[in-house]
Amino acid sequence: MTGHDEGIITLNIAEADAAYRENTRERLGEAYRTVLGHLRHEIGHYYWDRLIRDGASLEPFRALFGDEQQSYDESLKRHYDQGPPANWAESFISAYATMHPWEDWAETWAHYLHMVDTLETAKSHGLTLRMLGTNSGVKVATDALAFRDFESLSAGWHVVTIALNNLNRSMGLKDGYPFVLSPLVLQKLRFVHDVIQHPRARPAVAVTPISAP
Repeated sequence: MTGHDEGIITLNIAEADAAYRENTRERLGEAYRTVLGHLRHEIGHYYWDRLIRDGASLEPFRALFGDEQQSYDESLKRHYDQGPPANWAESFISAYATMHPWEDWAETWAHYLHMVDTLETAKSHGLTLRMLGTNSGVKVATDALAFRDFESLSAGWHVVTIALNNLNRSMGLKDGYPFVLSPLVLQKLRFVHDVIQHPRARPAVAVTPISAP
């Protein structure tokens, strides 16, 4: 099984087989499934223990992601018996994230790493893009991205992913970025960003309490 145990991460080697992974992705109704995604997700669990569990960010985490003290086993059973809520995309980055606050954190953490790594790659190539639907010549130059500034990251990410999806569609391929970031999901991503940038400080974000899934 893929999982983690106090910093030891195990990945199911079968996930390296494209046919197995794609069949699993379709069976579970997932938009995205990769070995790298699994690794980043499990790393997120490790860093929850390191950065959230015993620190000043715990209460802000609970206000935004929910109370992690609820039974994980019961949440797991409910998720696979009932599935995610119908409107899950309004509050969560993935259906799996709805299962338990720990999984919501890990999925959000993994997504943040996807964002930063992809934008760093775009920056290394000096990618410059025009904002779609504008005639004013407004451009986003990835070489100007400030990675400590979440607004800069999210704006750059928006433009890059639109271009990525349109390039894929030009080849008759599925979207390379099959996600929609709702305002609450962006708030969670900002929380991850602030925890990473200021690991010993309380995240300077306004959080809106939500009910646990």
